[in-house]
Amino acid sequence: MPKLKINDQDVEVSPGTSILQAAEQIGVEIPRFCYHDKLSVPANCRMCLVELQGAPKPVASCAMAAGDNMVVYTHSDKVKKARNGVMEMLLINHPLDCPICDQGGECDLQDQAVAYGFDRSRYHEHKRAVPDKNLGPLIKTVMTRCINCTRCVRFGEEIAGVETLGQLNRGEDAEIGTFIETAVNTELSGNMVDVCPVGALTSKPYAFKARPWELKKTETIDIHDGLGCNIRVDSRGSEVMRILPRLNESINEEWIDDRTRYAYDGLKKNRLDRPYVRDAKTKVLRESTWEEALSVTASALTSTPPAQMAAFAGDLVDVESALALKDLMASMGCSNVECRVDGAMFDPSVKAGYVMNSTLEGVERADLIILVGVNPRHEAALLNARIRRNWLDRRVKVVLVGASAELTYPYTHAGTAPKDVVKLAQDYAGKAKYPMMIVGAGVFKRPDAMALHALLKDTAEKIGCLSDDWNGFNVLHMAAGRVGALEIGFYPPQPLAIEQMSCVYLLGTDNPETISRISKQAFVIYQGHHGGAGAARADVILPGSAYTEKNAIYMNTEGRPQMARKAVDAPGQAREDWKIIRALSGYRGAPLRYDDLSQIRARLMREYPQFDLMDEVSIGSWDKFGMSGNVLDQSFHVTVEDFYQTNIITQASDTLRECSRVFTRGETPLAEAAE
Repeated sequence: MPKLKINDQDVEVSPGTSILQAAEQIGVEIPRFCYHDKLSVPANCRMCLVELQGAPKPVASCAMAAGDNMVVYTHSDKVKKARNGVMEMLLINHPLDCPICDQGGECDLQDQAVAYGFDRSRYHEHKRAVPDKNLGPLIKTVMTRCINCTRCVRFGEEIAGVETLGQLNRGEDAEIGTFIETAVNTELSGNMVDVCPVGALTSKPYAFKARPWELKKTETIDIHDGLGCNIRVDSRGSEVMRILPRLNESINEEWIDDRTRYAYDGLKKNRLDRPYVRDAKTKVLRESTWEEALSVTASALTSTPPAQMAAFAGDLVDVESALALKDLMASMGCSNVECRVDGAMFDPSVKAGYVMNSTLEGVERADLIILVGVNPRHEAALLNARIRRNWLDRRVKVVLVGASAELTYPYTHAGTAPKDVVKLAQDYAGKAKYPMMIVGAGVFKRPDAMALHALLKDTAEKIGCLSDDWNGFNVLHMAAGRVGALEIGFYPPQPLAIEQMSCVYLLGTDNPETISRISKQAFVIYQGHHGGAGAARADVILPGSAYTEKNAIYMNTEGRPQMARKAVDAPGQAREDWKIIRALSGYRGAPLRYDDLSQIRARLMREYPQFDLMDEVSIGSWDKFGMSGNVLDQSFHVTVEDFYQTNIITQASDTLRECSRVFTRGETPLAEAAE
């Protein structure tokens, strides 16, 4: 392993490590613009120049591999003079936009100019101006600010898998753009704003809304898919102003998808901020007090036989709220609880049968990836990015059984039905050391789901997905609250006959698959944060809190519990879901045995200790799951038809509705249509 000296400090590094990376290992910071540790190295900004003993001129530390006995100086007079020159060249055409630039206050160019910039310019020629590009409804461009670092180009090509952006022309005429004007059509486009070191690319929905130093920053968890991406919610007062990614190498690295990033405006629209009760005479929902709404709800629950009532926990429900609802139903002798509100009827008795056993990081270890009834680009965009990186690095073979999809890597389409899954066992048995099967949870929305679950288990074993140090069987959930609810047993002993229930409790449930099956005569209680299909069907509405408005635990598709934290207050009279259920139990005369969050979490972790292993994946033992039976010869259907409209929050978001128009339906952007 090479040993070198950096600023008279010895350091030993792995072969292939660059000087810049070696300096970071000992805490020496080297400025850079084009270098990004998740992207390829172009070495075109020259800001990371260092002095290498014996070299005739400064070298770019990002592109120079560390060698044995090298002597490097990162802050010598020679280096400072070189960096001053580079900064002066970068600022030749850069406009003085800092007072009105959304990047102001968190701009790499500003930060480096403080250390290496002059207090005036020596350049008196005409400054170059570059026309702005229309990249769609999410990215705002001011291309005169661009310093041609090509980070956005490399992100598009290497991570997102789209080649929309490129560098055009040469010399002074060089610019970033599209050969033919088009929007950046990728589920990860917002990350281009993050990687831009200047203000050339900024967030269009966030433009001129706030300054970074005005915002309260809250570290929490995303709920728009099953990955549990780590995010930071920036808020001002009671309003969420923007959402940014947090670094977590095990889950989302430092990226988030556009649904996570831009759905926050949906948190202000169509909110339920007060209780409602349906009038017995007019059959119209009217505003009520909490006391009246809880009394009516308690009366309906008490007067209904346990066998004729059911409770459903929706896709965005946290673990504490699901546990409180389960305890409430159990106190009435009712076991009719269900969290699989989309109709997916797989076997929940064995944890290894419904989680992502390989973990998200395990994707990079796999040497064969089999996708069954899943489109990872739309169901988990960050998982799709990991698969693409595995393909770029190792050319891993990807096989798809199900509806064809426009993925960001080549794949073999091996069929569309369960019979084609059976054939995989013949074609790929023993062909890989670490084969991975990823099954979309949507494949179980069929009458033969239990038999299909057993078939998938058998096929995974025959292919070789199970070994002493590897479990390659994975189920990918889109619902953030699904795995946590399954872990606490929020499912019935037998499939529910919803049509026969005379009282139904909908906790954050807006899925048409469930609501359409409820009898017209049934009494429906809806508890949630947005007015949607569930609220429209309800006889009582209890306003709850959205994910940014409460402290809660969610378990992602790997089975990893994570903590979400409250960023803003809920609007109006809305309350946290578990508190509403606790209050309701008091109106029934049988209060639940916890009064604050610490007590309900103590109850949770006492009975389900896996939730005490925060941020850790608890491994489930492999056992028999599913049920023997005939599997129908039906093709797997598409689970997600519109990436931008997948839950009640995204459907309320003006930004994501516009994305749906432009990217999914291919319509003209509203801004262009107005012109």
